[in-house]
Amino acid sequence: MRSLIVGEYEEHGITDATLRALTAASQRGVAFDVLVATRQAADSASRIAGVSRVLLVNTGDADALLPETLALQLAALAADYSLIAASHRTAGRAALPRAAALADGAFLADVTAVLDSQRFVRSLYAGRVTATVESTATVTFVTFRASSFVPAAAAGGTAPVIELAPLAPFAATTLVERQAPVQTSRDLASARVVVSGGRGLGSGENMTRLGSLAERMGAALGSSRAAVDAGYAPNATQVGQTGKTVAPEVYLAFGISGAIQHLAGMKDSQIIVAVNNDPDAPIFSVADYGIVGDLFEVMGELERQVRQG
Repeated sequence: MRSLIVGEYEEHGITDATLRALTAASQRGVAFDVLVATRQAADSASRIAGVSRVLLVNTGDADALLPETLALQLAALAADYSLIAASHRTAGRAALPRAAALADGAFLADVTAVLDSQRFVRSLYAGRVTATVESTATVTFVTFRASSFVPAAAAGGTAPVIELAPLAPFAATTLVERQAPVQTSRDLASARVVVSGGRGLGSGENMTRLGSLAERMGAALGSSRAAVDAGYAPNATQVGQTGKTVAPEVYLAFGISGAIQHLAGMKDSQIIVAVNNDPDAPIFSVADYGIVGDLFEVMGELERQVRQG
């Protein structure tokens, strides 16, 4: 049977995370469709290579599809699909477990690999255990870890758009206000280089300085939960089990001790460089290169190199 992927849309088009989820779904070897909530998103999704059909729940406003309403819509479509998936972001994490319960299906979170049509790989216990899971349910609901897959080609497809009649919205929930998170100029989840700061930076001003360095390096700015809790950085920059999962080519960690929850979000990076004045900091257990010393001296040297380069 077919797969269905929940498509997320931003100003530039279908999100990079959705394109990566589409790649994951394609590895099952069956046809896959995309579900979107606006005409603009449908036009963008129809051009993605490999998409068979685009299902449009034409609400006119993506915000109308709250997680509870989206869950109802997915449950109504479940009989036509063996897999319903989304990227492991807020929308997918909120809607898919509800939809699985309504459709009497299975739910798998944070899948990092697809072995075949029914077997998947996911991490457990903050990344300490990797499990191969086989689903025997008629329909399986899955959220894919975006950083574990390459994005599908956003152009080259000519999928037809099929408009669905929207279901009555879930009445017990009302969207009061949406506040967009503070964004850096580079997407954290798909960046090739990530520069992250922890509580060791000591202040929001120093985090801003690190952000400026990241921007000049062509990198995205990340942070630990401790830095977010201290008010040094916005929640949108948080890397870790309760934040974003990243796997860039290079991950630079400044003043991050390396709690297991943070390591779960960045340990798959190709090269990890850690700077900390504590030689026993756990971050050094996963680092390819470790610098024990004053992080501000290292930052200063990097700033000089960037200016000269």
